[in-house]
Amino acid sequence: MDAFIVDGIRTPIGSFGGTLSPVRTDDLAAIPLRELLKRNPELPPDVIEDVY
Repeated sequence: MDAFIVDGIRTPIGSFGGTLSPVRTDDLAAIPLRELLKRNPELPPDVIEDVY
């Protein structure tokens, strides 16, 4: 199996107990995935198998 790095996108960074504290971890993880698809419209979402 081949692996490809398509783009580098970070999750938001906040302080302990700050504005991101009520955000669920899975919702926080979805932010860079949505941005990845927005920045790379030629990438079909169904080919993404894993995100690290």
